[in-house]
Amino acid sequence: MGAKNMGEPQTIVIKIGTSSLTRPDTGDLCIAAIARLVEVAVGLRRRGYHLVLVSSGAVGVGCARLGFSERPQKLSLKQAIAAVGQGRLMRIYDDFFAALHQPVAQVLLTRASLIQRQQYRNICDTFRELLHLGVIPIVNENDTVAIEELKFGDNDTLSALVASLIEAQWLFLLTDVERLYSADPRLDPQAQAIDYVEMPLLEQLIAEHCDRPTTKSQWGTGGMVTKLTAARIAASAGVRTVISSGQMPERIPEILAGQPYGTQFAPQAQTLSARKRWLAFGLLPSGSLTIDDGAVLALTQKGRSLLAAGIVAVRGTFDSQELVSICDQQGRELGRGMVNFSADEVSQICGCQSEAIAQLLNLNPEDIPETVIHRDNLVIL
Repeated sequence: MGAKNMGEPQTIVIKIGTSSLTRPDTGDLCIAAIARLVEVAVGLRRRGYHLVLVSSGAVGVGCARLGFSERPQKLSLKQAIAAVGQGRLMRIYDDFFAALHQPVAQVLLTRASLIQRQQYRNICDTFRELLHLGVIPIVNENDTVAIEELKFGDNDTLSALVASLIEAQWLFLLTDVERLYSADPRLDPQAQAIDYVEMPLLEQLIAEHCDRPTTKSQWGTGGMVTKLTAARIAASAGVRTVISSGQMPERIPEILAGQPYGTQFAPQAQTLSARKRWLAFGLLPSGSLTIDDGAVLALTQKGRSLLAAGIVAVRGTFDSQELVSICDQQGRELGRGMVNFSADEVSQICGCQSEAIAQLLNLNPEDIPETVIHRDNLVIL
């Protein structure tokens, strides 16, 4: 959305999960929880904040409306149920916000919306206009049309991408625990609360939580690891993330005032540009390139482009101008970038010098890019 002026209002993204909006035994909406959230949101708007609400619950509400006792796994059935639940969910939100004279808007997104660059810009413009109008956008994944391969997967990821997209200052992930712990406090009485997390610790926590069993509710889709990953996405955009209790949304203004509730994740001082955030998080890689140690050094320490000489292996099927992961020889993802060649072409030229590419591909040298991935189209994660 462009650089913010110092005089512009701060922007807050609040994500509330299904577990905070519904009753765990029936999946029915908890009206009192919605009322508290709405009161807090309107209070923040009246204090001058721009606000975006990312709300789960469409599938849960649809299940309750149709008498399902658990969340379905079949995609087409889940999409049909979401279509039933989304309208009902928005009706409830609109009724509550209207009682306090606050206009709201429904914004349904899919990851496909972010893949095409012009659509990405259109979404930015829509958010900008809604916020300047004083409207609170209520965002959810468009479950009815999203295909499995292009789903965000959970609204934690969606909320972080929205916070990055609109260059928010704060992202609040409201969930069924008060903060992040060293272990699940519901299972381990010795679990220690974690109040503040910077990037090295965040990477360590993500690795640790990936090895633990997920303890999400039967109605939700996320877990703690999705919140940690969301915090990493937000941090790269300079957004401060807070994990806090969905049962106590009134703590949000207190946290903004400096109270140490919840767990806060520090934003990175050096943030990615909007385009590089789009490359890193808006798209899904179509394949991967494995590079040697020299190329790792050139990309990560010297900020250079990726040349064919540094590539040792190609995986997946992709065309020119598609996104791929860049991995070291231990399989760790180092970055992502937009390739100048197809997978078949990269397979033919990997390991060779740039001046030999034209002959290997039987093409005019003037038509051959000098790099496999130019540094302007490459982001180091």
